[in-house]
Amino acid sequence: MAAGMGISYQLPIVSYISFLALFFSFCTISPTSSTSLKDDFIKCLHRNTNIDFPLEQTFFAPAKNVSMFNEVLESTAQNLRFLTKSMPKPGFIFNPIDESHVQASIICSKKLDIHLRVRSGGHDYEGLSYVSEIEKPFILIDLSKLREINVNIKDNSAWVQAGATVGELYYRIAEKSKVHGFPAGLCSSLGIGGHITGGAYGSMMRKYGLGGDNVLDAKIVDANGKILNRTSMGEDMFWAIRGGGGASFGIILAWKIKLVPVPKTVTVFTITRTLEQDVGNKILSKWQVVADNLVEELFIRVIFNVAKNNGSKTVTTSYDALFLGDKGTLVKVMKKSFPELGLTKKDCVEMSWIESVVYISGFSSQTPTNFLLQGKSPFPKINFKAKSDFVKKPIPETGLIGMFKKFLKEDSAMMIWNPYGGMMAKISESQIPFPHRKGVIYKIQYLTVWPNSEKKPNRHINWIRDMYSYMMPYVSSNPRQAYVNYRDLDIGMNKRNAKTSFKQAQVWGAKYFKDNFSRLVRIKSKVDPDNFFRHEQSIPPLHV
Repeated sequence: MAAGMGISYQLPIVSYISFLALFFSFCTISPTSSTSLKDDFIKCLHRNTNIDFPLEQTFFAPAKNVSMFNEVLESTAQNLRFLTKSMPKPGFIFNPIDESHVQASIICSKKLDIHLRVRSGGHDYEGLSYVSEIEKPFILIDLSKLREINVNIKDNSAWVQAGATVGELYYRIAEKSKVHGFPAGLCSSLGIGGHITGGAYGSMMRKYGLGGDNVLDAKIVDANGKILNRTSMGEDMFWAIRGGGGASFGIILAWKIKLVPVPKTVTVFTITRTLEQDVGNKILSKWQVVADNLVEELFIRVIFNVAKNNGSKTVTTSYDALFLGDKGTLVKVMKKSFPELGLTKKDCVEMSWIESVVYISGFSSQTPTNFLLQGKSPFPKINFKAKSDFVKKPIPETGLIGMFKKFLKEDSAMMIWNPYGGMMAKISESQIPFPHRKGVIYKIQYLTVWPNSEKKPNRHINWIRDMYSYMMPYVSSNPRQAYVNYRDLDIGMNKRNAKTSFKQAQVWGAKYFKDNFSRLVRIKSKVDPDNFFRHEQSIPPLHV
């Protein structure tokens, strides 16, 4: 589902916070005003659900109250690029308060021939859960009011509705147990509905795999408006929705997840070095060799930023880590495997797992854990463009030198290198649609951000495209892989507002899913042959 696209917009350190589809068949919609569209939709909803919905709390249209409409539209949207006046807006927004409302929304959208977009978290990098630049009019189904969480410690599971954030989920788990957790995203404001549809990686992925690897069941509304669970949808569809990308197969209502054990005490650290301090990139080069081979309990990522250093610019590399254990054990592991970083006990902070979630989200270790219940509010909205890569061989010194030269050309540049290995290398590429497994050393996320006052935003987008081009010799190839939760419409698209072909779909399909793309297409053809659920990079059915 589009709902947040599962987008793992996971840029967690404090510097970030402050520094801060594909269409194969299209509906033919006769011209109508947003008011009559809304009225017809409401009448249809009343006929197709027995659960009342107070209009003032569930329907928002610009014609009635533009300020309230804008407030709801912007409430969970994270990328300001897609909130500008020039961007297409939905005819109206519907906030379902019951699962039957989602069923009725699909039935009525089909009956009235209206294209819909679905949002749970709003983190999708290309705004696809709340913007359509091809099909107009369109409406937005916002799942933010469906956020119930039921944790069952006895059977190590939890049901979580699509509109809840991962932070809320983590908090509710920790309320019930200090030794249970869930291996999903690092950014606590992610909407769980869409997050898992792309795989959902986090700081425990080397120990337990992805969020999508730890799903036991799901509730989804299909293209006929029926609510299905794992048994009724069948194993093919259940396979497809756990990593096959959002908004292709139905609308996720809830996930049943498997809880994983965590120790009472975990350890975190962040060590930052400048280019000048890491002479010859010795630390970074060693990280590339050991990051995927460290004990599975240890996750060390590298976050790159541009900083001022004595009046000139430099690049900082922050080694940001979670260890599922105490600091004494961690220091021993680091001295044996990664002594170049120079970690000491003074660098380490012991805490509970739920406290580490707050820390990894980019806040101080003193931040109270109920911060996780605040949803989007602590995270500022930004204009940004992002891309991703997967690395299978360490980048040589010459490549790193050139990379840093490119990096320093952009004041607002950021990169995050996330280590793989461990459990990620043990799970088959075809276990779920997410294929980036054995052989991957780490994943790169490239990011550039800019303020609303920026007069030439294209220069930032041109920079990230240039950096992406430079990195080609050093990353995966045939295909050059990409992470579907970091949607990138540069891949396989002529331009954002143009129809695309099946041939173009195969380009991004191979990058996101490798050989799993063909199976996703077959499943799509079976469960949604008319391509009701679609966006610029949704899975296409075979016949279109």
